[in-house]
Amino acid sequence: MKRVTKAVFPAAGMGTRFLPATKANPKEMLPIVDKPLIQYAAEEAMAAGITDLIFIIGRTKRAIADHFDKAYELEVELETRGKLRALEELRAMLPINVNCIYIRQAEALGLGHAVLCAQPAVNDEPFAVLLADDLIAGEPGATKQMCDLYTYYQCSMVGVQHVDPAETGSYGIVATSPMAERVSRVNQIVEKPKPAEAPSNLAVVGRYVLTPQIFHHLRHIERGAGGELQLTDAIAALLKEQQVLAYEFTGTRYDCGSKLGYLEATVEFALQHPEVAAEFSAYLQRRFCKPCASGS
Repeated sequence: MKRVTKAVFPAAGMGTRFLPATKANPKEMLPIVDKPLIQYAAEEAMAAGITDLIFIIGRTKRAIADHFDKAYELEVELETRGKLRALEELRAMLPINVNCIYIRQAEALGLGHAVLCAQPAVNDEPFAVLLADDLIAGEPGATKQMCDLYTYYQCSMVGVQHVDPAETGSYGIVATSPMAERVSRVNQIVEKPKPAEAPSNLAVVGRYVLTPQIFHHLRHIERGAGGELQLTDAIAALLKEQQVLAYEFTGTRYDCGSKLGYLEATVEFALQHPEVAAEFSAYLQRRFCKPCASGS
C-alpha cells in the first residue's frame, strides 16, 4: 500500500489574464491578503502529509524558489527589531522534513508537459498535482481528502465539482458511474468540450492524485486543445488500462486564475483573517450598507 508523499505544482504559465501584474511576477505569487497563492497550495499539500514539493517553473519564476528559500538577512532583521511573531511564522513556513525541488520547464507546452517534467523527481511513486490558482478552502484540505482515498483505492483520481453547463468549454469534463459517497468511476474524460458536446457538467478542477503510469501516456499523446500536451488526454489513455476515480471534494473553490475569482477569494479570506477581519468587515458594512444605517 503506497502513500502519497510527493506533490507537483505546475507554475510555468505566463499568467496573461493578470497582466501587467504578472509581467515580472509569477501569477502564483499573487497574494491573498498576506500569503501568495503558491504558499496556500504548498500548505494544503503539507497538511496531507506530503514531504516533497516539486515546483515546475519557467525562466521568469525565480520568485517562487526565493519565497521558499531561507532568508537569513530578513530573519536577523526581524529578530533585531523584536518582531518575534513574524520571525516564528517565517521559520515555520517550511518544516524541516519538507524538501523543495525546482524543475525548469524550458517551454510552456501545456499542463501535461509540465507534469511530465516532474518524472525525474517523482520516479515510480504516486503523486498529487495541485494548481495554485485553484484556491480551495476547507478542513481537511482537498489534497488530504484525496490522498486518504488513494490509500484506500490505490488508483488515480481527479478532483471534480459541478459547473454551469455553459462553462464546460473551460474545463476537462468527466462522465462517471457512482461508487460511493462523493466517489465515482470515470468512464470518459474530455478536454474543454462545447456545452452541446459535453458528457456532463462535472468538471476537473485543479487537484489530482496520479499513479506513475501517467508518465507513459504523457510521453505518447499528441498535442491536443490549444496545441498543447493535455493532462486530460493522458488520463483518457490511462482509463483504458486502469481505474480512475472522480472525487467531489468538500470545500469552497475560488478560481484565482480569473480576476473575479481572485477578488472573491481576497474578500473571503480577509473576512477570516485574525488581524484584519473585524476592521475589514466594518469597512464593508460602511461601504455597502449605507441605506441600512440610515434606516431607509
